[in-house]
Amino acid sequence: MSLQRSIGPFHRPYSPPEPPSPERRPKRFALFVGAAVLAVAAVAAFLVIPGRGGKDASVRPTPETSRSQVVRALPAPCGAVSKRTVDRTVPMAMRTENANSTLTTCTYSTTGSAFPWLRVETHLYASGNTATPVRDAENYYDTQWAQAHDTPLVRTISLERHRGLGDEAYRWLRADEGRPSVVGQVTARIRNAVFTVSYAERAPAGGVQDGRERASLAKVTAVAREVLTALNRF
Repeated sequence: MSLQRSIGPFHRPYSPPEPPSPERRPKRFALFVGAAVLAVAAVAAFLVIPGRGGKDASVRPTPETSRSQVVRALPAPCGAVSKRTVDRTVPMAMRTENANSTLTTCTYSTTGSAFPWLRVETHLYASGNTATPVRDAENYYDTQWAQAHDTPLVRTISLERHRGLGDEAYRWLRADEGRPSVVGQVTARIRNAVFTVSYAERAPAGGVQDGRERASLAKVTAVAREVLTALNRF
């Protein structure tokens, strides 16, 4: 005997599909992930806090961070200052020069007269000769700065650090008691090179200060800017 199919409609109750149950992870895995997050946060805080995990940005650059930007060669001894500047500073100048791969000097002087004269001296601490070229240049600059405070036969008129010339610089205005002259000097460092520009004029009669003293400092600063520009090309 066969079963009879029901004639009336069959209403099937509808229920929405249940979302897939989240995969259960071992409790030990969750603890591991939490510990990893805390470790990453701790390292980030260590690197960000000033004075931790590295040097402060205000300190001198280390040789390692500056190695790709070092000065690789020096310009010609008398090639860093334009002829126009030389003619304006030391009219009718004759020049003497000396050079090797790490030291160049050029002196401009007036024919038949002791003054005025202009001298440019540049030291290079080459990366091929030392593992710390920038640090060596820093040490040499520091030595020059210290010696400027204790020089016999020299009366310092002004000695101060100067901004805007390379990585660090100072300007020195002095009276040379041995040879009656006023000398303006700029010593500056650009990465692994240190240069000194000196300009001298005859001292005013009777040791009285006049406008020539400050003018000599302005002249030597202008020359120093040209030397810096020349070094930046190397």
